Amino acid sequence: MAGKLIVIEGLDGSGKATQTEKLYQTLKNSGEDVLKLSFPNYESDSSALVKMYLDGTFGKNADDVNAYAASSFYAVDRVAGFLEFWKKDYDQGKIILADRYVTSNIIYQMSKVAENERDAFIEWTEDYEYNKLSLPKPSVVIYLDVAPEISQRLMTSRYNGDETKKDIHEKNVKFLLSCRECAMYAAKKSGWNVISCTENGEMRTVDDIAKDIIKIVKQCI
Repeated sequence: MAGKLIVIEGLDGSGKATQTEKLYQTLKNSGEDVLKLSFPNYESDSSALVKMYLDGTFGKNADDVNAYAASSFYAVDRVAGFLEFWKKDYDQGKIILADRYVTSNIIYQMSKVAENERDAFIEWTEDYEYNKLSLPKPSVVIYLDVAPEISQRLMTSRYNGDETKKDIHEKNVKFLLSCRECAMYAAKKSGWNVISCTENGEMRTVDDIAKDIIKIVKQCI
């Protein structure tokens, strides 16, 4: 019996890693058999092309690599990780928590295609990774929505004010605004769950957001 795949999505600085870890601990403490993953897997050789892309080796702007090529970099890392690290656990029925997944290609790379090509890009991405590469489809996708100006502030704090530490995605506010628009479009089209993580221009508390997440997760496990 295949497991459940729960995906936590969001732009950089939205709290994905924090919420994935909090959900992991909550499920473990309730007796669930659960495995936590994060994509890309920067510790694996399979992420080499992703790191080159984000470091600016192929161009200093995200648009220097087209949506389909960049998507393939991330897809290779995901399928390698699946085959090497978590296919057996998934096939045996474990709950898999993923900090980012195939859905990240839709958020970040769809912003590079024309608006009238968005549906075709979503369909291409899902066919490529779920059908042709045989990656599992998510049981549920939870998108943590944070306005880019707030997430930028959080990332600057994370890097202690050193803007040079940001990758080519993180540095480009215009690109991130477009990614957010694409995420909301995809959420509506593909049935993702959207959680607003801000209130009155500030981040909600970690615990408050976590309560919304666990409500959604309990409906699918």
